[in-house]
Amino acid sequence: MSALDGMKILDMTQYEAGPSCTQALAWLGADVVKVERPDGGDPGRTNVTGDPDKGEYFSYWNNNKRSVTINVKSPEGRELLLKMLPHYDVFVENYGPGSIDKLKLDYETLKAIHPGIIYASVKGFGHSGPHSHYKCYDMVCQASAGAISVTGEPDGPPVRAGFTVGDAGTGVQLALGITAAYVEKQRTGLGQRVDLSMQEAMTYYIRTAIALGRSWNTKPAPRSGSGTNPVINMFPCKPFGRNDYLYIMAVTQAMWETLCHTIDRTDLLDVPRYADRQLREEHKAELYEEIAKWARDYTKHEAMKILGDVGVPASAVLDTLELYDDPHLNDRGFVQTIDHAIFGPVRMLGAPIRMSSTGEVKLEAAPRLGKHTAEVLTEDLSLSE
Repeated sequence: MSALDGMKILDMTQYEAGPSCTQALAWLGADVVKVERPDGGDPGRTNVTGDPDKGEYFSYWNNNKRSVTINVKSPEGRELLLKMLPHYDVFVENYGPGSIDKLKLDYETLKAIHPGIIYASVKGFGHSGPHSHYKCYDMVCQASAGAISVTGEPDGPPVRAGFTVGDAGTGVQLALGITAAYVEKQRTGLGQRVDLSMQEAMTYYIRTAIALGRSWNTKPAPRSGSGTNPVINMFPCKPFGRNDYLYIMAVTQAMWETLCHTIDRTDLLDVPRYADRQLREEHKAELYEEIAKWARDYTKHEAMKILGDVGVPASAVLDTLELYDDPHLNDRGFVQTIDHAIFGPVRMLGAPIRMSSTGEVKLEAAPRLGKHTAEVLTEDLSLSE
């Protein structure tokens, strides 16, 4: 039995901020029923390919769910959804501002029908405040939360993160909120509203950048590029391709000393201007080059093993294709093969949460549009064929 076995979720989410939330809960055992419009479903399905059943983007955020197609814009479809509602613990949506209200599927409406419902929402800027009616996507969220301002080279322009931490990072926090509300419901029998602002959720991930700015809110945190410290930085390696780099984080004095011994440069330990972290930062350029000379003699994987084996935190910069062939991830079973309805066996990255009593999460392919409509409506409402 999985950890969240018994939790039932009506999922009216789209794209990523919502689907990443419900997928995390599905991984942990919740029964997630994704309610989609019949004419194309979640717009994330056609985000790249135009085909609702071929999209890799949709597949990555909707594993282990069931798909039901209902036209909730029609009176009959809306009524059908409301009849399903009492069979579920959680309702999740991340429609644009005002959209769910137009459908008359707001919290107060659903609560009147099912007082125990946990109603979870993601909005770019939340349900209140002067920006609450603004639309938002991941990169807009990154900008509004200060994340872009701390990313990039110190003397260059701000740069967005190359990954969608604003969307998925919000989704994981929403999943935590839903799980907490579900635990409380076990005690009280009462549901509640769980409301997340993408802007506010994103600030959770920049707190270290703020703190390392050492300003206590007297000035903005700076951009630091790959690192301001020569031993907390990225170094080019053979054969010097676009991702042939090693990232080293010799954070403590002991790690700095171990690094020097390992690269056969104990002479650096006797240089007064490298004696402590602050001095090493002040002489970053020259010291960086001394370490870079060593890194250039190795591939990123060779250098990672040399430093990792002696306790200096370091990693090869893996590109996204290398992840699938990474021996460590494969040894742990993180890379899984699923049977895609159209493409056949395909490899996917798995679920990172591992629990001793339930073990590894077995990925199930994202559902084809409407695949489970008859199954779910028969289960919930005992409808005839």
